[in-house]
Amino acid sequence: MLKNMEGQAVPNCSFPIRVGDNWGQVSTEELFKGKKVIVFALPGAFTPTCSSSHLPRFNELATTFKELGVDDIICLSVNDPFVMDEWQKTQNAENIHFVPDGCGTFSEGMGMLVDKSNLGFGKRSWRYSMLVDDGMVKKMFIEPEVEGDPFEVSDADTMLNYIDPNAKAPKAITVFAKPGCSHCARAKAALKEANLPFEEITLGSDATYRSLAAVSGAYTAPQIFIDGERIGGADELEAYLAA
Repeated sequence: MLKNMEGQAVPNCSFPIRVGDNWGQVSTEELFKGKKVIVFALPGAFTPTCSSSHLPRFNELATTFKELGVDDIICLSVNDPFVMDEWQKTQNAENIHFVPDGCGTFSEGMGMLVDKSNLGFGKRSWRYSMLVDDGMVKKMFIEPEVEGDPFEVSDADTMLNYIDPNAKAPKAITVFAKPGCSHCARAKAALKEANLPFEEITLGSDATYRSLAAVSGAYTAPQIFIDGERIGGADELEAYLAA
């Protein structure tokens, strides 16, 4: 049975990290003392659910969490610092603090270290999220102990609803863009100016023009979608934002 640490202090340990081209250390005291911190732990960097759902949504909601008094959001996995650093780069997760629990010391202290040898992973963290206030665990959302990789309660929206049930999540914005497109650059600049985070899908690498036509009915870029509604190109976006 996995351990629920609510009302207890997080384990006291240090994590080897890379600082430029050198090795360094960061302690749990540095990470948690005097801060309100969200931690979401997952089985492994570059794995499907972690890369497609768990991490991106916490990154999307980071500004909302900050407005609610959260000082930091930590993504923790039993991976080495090199892997975690590369994963952060590929995910463009600039709002998330990646912590490599390479030896599983923190995960074991949390009672969340599990054996995934059947998948060739060895010892890894179970998937969970928690809210930590000045080093004390206030709330944990632990995935059910079933076969596979359940992802039901440790998501960012569940945490947001716990912290403030009335909080409004930012709009889900997707921009289909192509490299070197001035109109695409104008649309992205307008969204940044409005402080609206967005997901960019690059035509030619992330999707084809056939995919673009299938979802938008158009072959021109950019194409912007907000909360599932097709807005259109840069001109239509500027009109939408003005309204």
